[in-house]
Amino acid sequence: MISKGCEQCAKGGKMVLFVYGYCDQRDCFYCPLGENRKNVTDVYANERKVESDSDVIEEAKRMSALGTSITGGEPQEAMAKTTRYLELLKDEFGEDHHTHLYTGITGGRENMRRLSEAGLDEIRFHPPLEMWGDMHGTEWEDILHIAREEGLTPAFEIPGIRAEPEFLEFLDEGAAEFCNVNEFEMSDGNYRRMQEEGFELQEGHMSAVEGSKDDAILEEMASHEKVYFCTSVFKDAAQHRNRLKRMAKNICREFDEVTDDGTLVYGKAFAEPERFEALGVPEEFYTVKSNHVEVAWWLLEEMVEDGDLDEGEIVEQYPTADGTVVERTPVA
Repeated sequence: MISKGCEQCAKGGKMVLFVYGYCDQRDCFYCPLGENRKNVTDVYANERKVESDSDVIEEAKRMSALGTSITGGEPQEAMAKTTRYLELLKDEFGEDHHTHLYTGITGGRENMRRLSEAGLDEIRFHPPLEMWGDMHGTEWEDILHIAREEGLTPAFEIPGIRAEPEFLEFLDEGAAEFCNVNEFEMSDGNYRRMQEEGFELQEGHMSAVEGSKDDAILEEMASHEKVYFCTSVFKDAAQHRNRLKRMAKNICREFDEVTDDGTLVYGKAFAEPERFEALGVPEEFYTVKSNHVEVAWWLLEEMVEDGDLDEGEIVEQYPTADGTVVERTPVA
């Protein structure tokens, strides 16, 4: 891995803090934001909609976060939120809590100073596509030096639209510390505009764009010692899965099974709680909810098979704040 932030992300230890959904200066055709993130002022910590500062801390603790990745929006409102959350995280978790910011604007010296003073560690710039290859002598070169002067680690993070040698030049010149190239992806939020630009999905893939791992990008950029190519498969199979596992480990009950994908599996029954007590089920193997009982899934199967219960279901769900259910399997 190129940076501490990337190392933590690979371990599933990076909380994603989305602070703002408006981009006044940009209208990128490849912007992946969906309806719940595009042009909104809402803040999200991972999948959790933030209603108060305590939600951010709770989400970080839920996943034993090693650090935070901050993204979303450009206006001054986003800067005010970002500095507040940086200070909040550093106060709660200390200097070891690594933070990085992904931004599509240069920001200027005053903002770099404010971010640094608030506790930001890395800043990853995403220049507009129309500037690629023509950034030397512009504010995009200046901001790299300014950020470093203000105590930040400057870097680039770009989508793998095409190979661009100028990013390598900035690395070799020492202006930027590293460059992350994300595999070019389609999402619900951008696929129409992406298709209008002539891009299509890779055959048999849910998000990766055809040609986003072509030889030019891989050979010309990803072979550089300070470039990291982050594939969509790695994001799903490693980053996301490991984050779920960290959450599941923290919140699972004694009777929950944690799967290799980081989901939780348990049984759900609709008998009266007294039925479980009468059957001698140990208290640690079930819990009473408002209109059902959650129980170890294997115990539910045994009870239905033995005729002690009429029916139930085995539930698999994410350990996220919204508890999204992945699958329900009837047991009868």
